[in-house]
Amino acid sequence: MPRILIVDDEPTILNLLNKILVGQNYEVIPASSGEKAIELLETEKFDLMISDINMAPIDGMELLHKATSSYPDMGVIILTAYGTVATAVEAMKQGAFDYITKPFKLDELVLTTRRALEYYNAISENKDLKARLEHKEHLEGIVAESPGMRKVCDMIERVAPTTTTVLVYGESGTGKELIARALHRYSPRKDETFMAINCAALPAPLMESELFGYVKGAFTGANATKQGLFETAHSGTLFLDEIGSMPLEVQSKLLRVLQDKQIRKVGGSDHTEVDLRIIAATNEKLETLIEQGRFREDLYYRLSVISIDIPPLRKRPEDLLPLIDYILRRELGPDADLPSIDHEAQSILDNYNWPGNVRELENAIQHALTFARQGMITKDTLPAKIVGTVEEGIRSGIITSRHDRFKGKSLKAFLHEREREFLQRTIEDMHGDKEKAANELGISLATLYRKLPPKEKN
Repeated sequence: MPRILIVDDEPTILNLLNKILVGQNYEVIPASSGEKAIELLETEKFDLMISDINMAPIDGMELLHKATSSYPDMGVIILTAYGTVATAVEAMKQGAFDYITKPFKLDELVLTTRRALEYYNAISENKDLKARLEHKEHLEGIVAESPGMRKVCDMIERVAPTTTTVLVYGESGTGKELIARALHRYSPRKDETFMAINCAALPAPLMESELFGYVKGAFTGANATKQGLFETAHSGTLFLDEIGSMPLEVQSKLLRVLQDKQIRKVGGSDHTEVDLRIIAATNEKLETLIEQGRFREDLYYRLSVISIDIPPLRKRPEDLLPLIDYILRRELGPDADLPSIDHEAQSILDNYNWPGNVRELENAIQHALTFARQGMITKDTLPAKIVGTVEEGIRSGIITSRHDRFKGKSLKAFLHEREREFLQRTIEDMHGDKEKAANELGISLATLYRKLPPKEKN
């Protein structure tokens, strides 16, 4: 049973927290002050601490510092009044899992608590996987030179050993199924079945029968009872790709499976127990689909216990050359002599925006190999669409050729320009919030401003 330390100097709030969390079957230990909380932390072990931020003389920030430095496997949720949300955000930067504003909603408290416990449980169960993985390069098929992909590999290491559901976000072609297979491969279920289904490829009636199976006579053509993917993947992993395309009526039945661990075949009346891990993926923001009434909010919270975001290829330029090398090795064999890529072809590959992501890059390299001569990939061997897009972009000024941009410049100038590009991409990822970008980069806001050109500082 998870043990939760709750800290608040208001008796009413402390009693309310205690009542709510005990009702959720947690072992709850209350502390009416920061001093009492520190005493308990030094003598007992807790899975989670929920602390008010405004207390004296020891406040929630000091408790957070104590927790992150001495008890890194324990999560912290901060309680704050509406007027001090900025302080709570700072607490998250310092390592808090999340914050809740007072007066809080019952559902928000329960959900945030459950998510925190599941997340830190995933971290604590990571030790077995780390013993098997000496380096992130051991994650088969995943190229991770860029910071974004290193974070993805780190999440796989943390999450794979658990039974937690995972939601993978990524544009088409970024490799969502590759991530799902890695989560399965490095999990305790690695020797069991991995099944995948593309929810966008099947109409609702067919999807239901594919997932749940059907009994003989359930519909025209059902000449024999058939197992669905839930049963086939029993003890293993089921990957639901493009989950946002799943019809609402099937969503409600999936939610029931996640809650009850049981299925009922189409046309049947008996229930069958199933034990499997669900990994879902989407190239759409499910929050938007919820607002549009196209996706169930309760299912979203069930699926997104842990989320993994795969950055698009255009935002991970450090991975381009290693990916090309990986694709060439895969196509030609580990011991083959790899073709060279001349400067003009490399410039085109480097300047292209890759809207189709890694899948488009794979197709481009396969195309180039087909037409390559004398061990050389040239502009003429690349797909005409890619070459034409880059050349038109350079003519119109939309794309500045990196060759022209750095011609005659020093290495220092080249590195400085690439650094600026990386900073600007990070700011774009944070939707223009420079404070968040600085935190993401691990530098101070002042350092970020100093590195940006004048026109980008406003």
